[in-house]
Amino acid sequence: MHIVHQGFDTIALSVQANISQDLFDALDAERETAEENRAPTPFSYGGAEFDLLPHGGNGYRFILKGGPLDVTWFFKKPNARDPWGIRISVGSTLLATQGLGYARAYIDKTLERLGVRYGNHQVSIARVDFCVDVLAPDFELNPENFVIHSHSNRGDYLTQEDDRRSNGKSGRFTSVTVGKMPGRQVIIYDKRREVIDKKKPIWWDIWNANLKRDNLPSLDASDATTSRVWRIEVRVGKNVLKDRWQVRTWAQLDAMFGDIAAEAFEKVRYCEPSADCNRARWPNHEIWDLVAVTTDDDLMEMRSFVDPTGIKEVHRNEHIRLILAQVVGNATTLAALEGVSEIELVDYMEQVGARLATVVEDDPERAAKKLDEAKSRYRFTA
Repeated sequence: MHIVHQGFDTIALSVQANISQDLFDALDAERETAEENRAPTPFSYGGAEFDLLPHGGNGYRFILKGGPLDVTWFFKKPNARDPWGIRISVGSTLLATQGLGYARAYIDKTLERLGVRYGNHQVSIARVDFCVDVLAPDFELNPENFVIHSHSNRGDYLTQEDDRRSNGKSGRFTSVTVGKMPGRQVIIYDKRREVIDKKKPIWWDIWNANLKRDNLPSLDASDATTSRVWRIEVRVGKNVLKDRWQVRTWAQLDAMFGDIAAEAFEKVRYCEPSADCNRARWPNHEIWDLVAVTTDDDLMEMRSFVDPTGIKEVHRNEHIRLILAQVVGNATTLAALEGVSEIELVDYMEQVGARLATVVEDDPERAAKKLDEAKSRYRFTA
């Protein structure tokens, strides 16, 4: 077993401030465009760039995305009676590749560009997720091996696979969740499967960057027997952060999150069953001991050192792969409708290319407009 990544996975926070009327007016005008097009629209303000979604949600008038680094911004209509007008969700890509310190600086710089002024005491952290990814191809998850506090709830997730376990039972457990939000959850799940199913190729780069730093070979994504990665994750909501630990600000998080995570790994343990009828005395499984000691490290600056340019490259290549597959699929469907035989298909594809060129030549202005729109839509990955 080997740790291939450790660090924060999600941070959600609110800011006790409202956007200016000028920013609100600019957003409101662009949102009309987004609503008409039923698609996100580019939005720039003060040097900061976003994609403005065509809808709000959960009491927030505007929702903006900050590109491939996976930061989402929520803004309310300015209201003096509701001072908590901003919410920010920092996703896994930014935290995994650049670390929490960079994320905090990015938030401060972006809000400064938007003209939002606030102090450290005006930040309220609502959720923190911390994860450890372990390369453990031979590990098999068994929900019965968890020893948990009597007040915690457990949820098991079973997926069927083609392979059969040695005991002859089909299927394997890929995820177990203990606890509920907005309290505390401890989860162990097959991260490799999620990365493949949800098409998140950046994680192969993150894992391989950490393996390279440890002078270990890169993973072969096609071989589950050597590249199975399990994630152990602690999710902490506002009920635990604020009510139990009195954590609201960044400084309080810095001081206390190591203890919060350590307590989670003590309250919920994945164990090696023994003959002892008292489950509380079962010893920890080696994967749990490996993960638990990470809370002794400096959690604030954990990162994978993947270059931001590499992140854009991965996202761009994934978009190219998906769109090319769609083009081939549509062209093949067109061939079927036009009665093309299998032996004629390759020549037909060349003819489709020529027909597409003719369409562009017939209406170059429309083609140029579509090209500019596409460049704008994918500007964060181009």
